Amino acid sequence: MDKRIYFLMIIAFIIGLVELIISGILDLIAEDLHVSIGQAGLLITVFAVIFAVAAPILLVMTAKIERKRLTLVCLYIFLIGCIVTVFSPTFSILFIGRIILALSGALLIILCLVMAPSLVGEQFKGRAIGIVSVGVSASLVLGVPLGLIIGDRFGWRAPFVLITILTALSIIGVHVLMGSIQPKPQIPLRQQLATLKNTKITLGLTTTFLYMTGHTIMYAYFKPYLESTSDFNATWISVIYFIFGFSAVVGGGLGGVMADLWGSRKTMVIALVVFSAIFFIFPYSTDFFPVFLTIIIIWGILSWAISPAMQSYLIEIAPESSEIQQSLNNSALHLGVAVGSVIGAGIVDTLSVEVNPFAGGIFIILSFITVVISISNKKKTSYKPKSAI
Repeated sequence: MDKRIYFLMIIAFIIGLVELIISGILDLIAEDLHVSIGQAGLLITVFAVIFAVAAPILLVMTAKIERKRLTLVCLYIFLIGCIVTVFSPTFSILFIGRIILALSGALLIILCLVMAPSLVGEQFKGRAIGIVSVGVSASLVLGVPLGLIIGDRFGWRAPFVLITILTALSIIGVHVLMGSIQPKPQIPLRQQLATLKNTKITLGLTTTFLYMTGHTIMYAYFKPYLESTSDFNATWISVIYFIFGFSAVVGGGLGGVMADLWGSRKTMVIALVVFSAIFFIFPYSTDFFPVFLTIIIIWGILSWAISPAMQSYLIEIAPESSEIQQSLNNSALHLGVAVGSVIGAGIVDTLSVEVNPFAGGIFIILSFITVVISISNKKKTSYKPKSAI
């Protein structure tokens, strides 16, 4: 495996940290900048929405730029966003900083995902995507506890100081370690988007949106759920978050290996069947710690094992437009985060946080249905995978 892929994983981790690290320090930001926690929460929403919408647009706009050069430009802009965030005197300036971070970060994540498979042979493409996905999943699931620990001890700006330093080191690393990577020959945007007429692709992207929506309905409100349904203290809740996070990191890599060995289709179907079952069992497990811990680990693994399999599936369906498909899949994932957080909030405010796992489970069942329909669709693909159901 090309060692540059692991460097791309590190970059993906650093960029991904910015999205949810803020979740654990919203109260600190609200107090310091004199806004409500609800207003502070907009910092998460605006990031997720921009991240989702901007990625495919920016990828097309920069299609002809050499990849190392483009990565460096994006990293420098991301660094500026970090600095603006660290020194924000008002909420409005901080909001602008989040927009800068979202725009540059959206393209950086996609660049990492599309460069990784181009650095390896055909038999390792799923694994390469899985390695980069490890960085993304690690950042999203470890960002919350990391923000809590650093923010509570040193203030809400401290986590972003750390990210600023890591970004600067990444810039040095790209200069030193990354060679020139030429972009793939591009087909017209209209022709690329025309692939969305392919039912297999549209349903695949819908699958990503639905399962991430279901996951986020539960994960975004996991702390209040534990506080409401268990006797775990703050220390134990932090430990549970880290166990979940470690499991998700393993899941990102495992999903890529499974996609290479079993085939992307079989991996997605098996993962979503177990994933949906876990959500309906979860509410009855909190009184049985061994069972509860097992479910947490399985949930963590499956939450990110599906992503590399889906990326591989989309490449198999339309290899000629694989970059835009991966970008759209990433957009679907982040839209799921945004929509799931809104739906979860509505359930918490109007019903009860104890309803969240059931609501999340319903969305994951829907994602299972869409992926089965996508796989079963008889429309021919440009590439015939080695393993299929």
